[in-house]
Parts: sequence; C-alpha cells; structure tokens
Amino acid sequence: MVIDTTHIKGLVIITPERFGDHRDFFGETYSRDWLAVHGVTFDFVQDNHSLSAQVGTVHGLHFQRPPRAQAKLVRCGRGVLFDVAVDIRRGSPSYGQWFGVELSFESGKQLFIPAGFAHGFVTRTPETEIIYKCSDSYAPETEGALAWNDPDIGIDWGLGDTAPILSAKDAAARAFASFDSPFTYDEAAS
Repeated sequence: MVIDTTHIKGLVIITPERFGDHRDFFGETYSRDWLAVHGVTFDFVQDNHSLSAQVGTVHGLHFQRPPRAQAKLVRCGRGVLFDVAVDIRRGSPSYGQWFGVELSFESGKQLFIPAGFAHGFVTRTPETEIIYKCSDSYAPETEGALAWNDPDIGIDWGLGDTAPILSAKDAAARAFASFDSPFTYDEAAS
C-alpha cells in the first residue's frame, strides 16, 4: 500500500497494490497492522455498501456527533465517484476547508477520513458503488448534515451542467455559518 498525505491534517489517500496476471488481480484493501505502522489506527466495526444508479447523485455532507462519531475508510467498488471531506473540528487550522479526490474501481484509491469531518460524494458514472468502513455503528440520533452546496465551504463538485440528484435530507441540510460543531481539534490526535 502507498499512503499520500493531503493539505488537511488527518486525511490520507491510501492506494493498495494490485497483483495480477492475464486472468485477474488481487489486492489487499485493508490491513489494520500495516495501517497502524503508518499512523492510521482505527478499528472499524461496520462496512457500508451503496449503489447510485445515475450520474450526478450527491450524498452528503454527513457526519455523526460524539460519542458516536465515525472515522471512515472509503473506496469505490464500481464506477467513478468524487469523494469529499470537510474539516469541522473547531480550532483546526483547516476548519471549514475541504478536500476531494476521485475514487474509482480502476485506480483502487481509498480516502481515510478521521472523525471530525463531514463526508460526501458525487457519482461520475452510472451504477457507481461506494464501499466504506466505519469506526462506529450507525446511530441516527447523532447524525447531522451540512449543505452540499454551501458557498462558505465552496466545494467544486465538478457537476458542470448536470443537475444534482439529492435526497430530501440533503436538499434541506443546514448552512455551515449556522453550524455549532461538536468536534474539537486535537493536535496530538491528528
């Protein structure tokens, strides 16, 4: 595996090696021991798998509040998606900043997102699958969402002329300016 850092402390891109021949390939997508050696030390308790049928399907920006906050390890099982994480840790030097990366089946890239980030993605191809590990189980009483298109965050989703396909929850998500974050930046933990 290869780990690349991003401009936001804590967010890393992980690219597993693939070994193959004329028949297929094999790749190890998660190794707790290998990641721990490289500073990624979360135990994951739940795997999620989602299929979006249409191009331009937007999910997010979602998070779970403490004590049920989730770190995530995100990858694309089929198709192509643009994955985004927004730093919502009060006191962070990158508070309110976002990072995005294209994830695809072909590249095998993954994005590790620690707790304290809002997460979202948009599909680039039809029939796109996202697969992600979570460090805590789904707890609907702690979930929150920020507006995917909030101008204060300024995410370039790369939609062009494509109209976004949204859930009712995502269409009604709150503005960043009115958000009182339950997360606090911890320099030592990042």
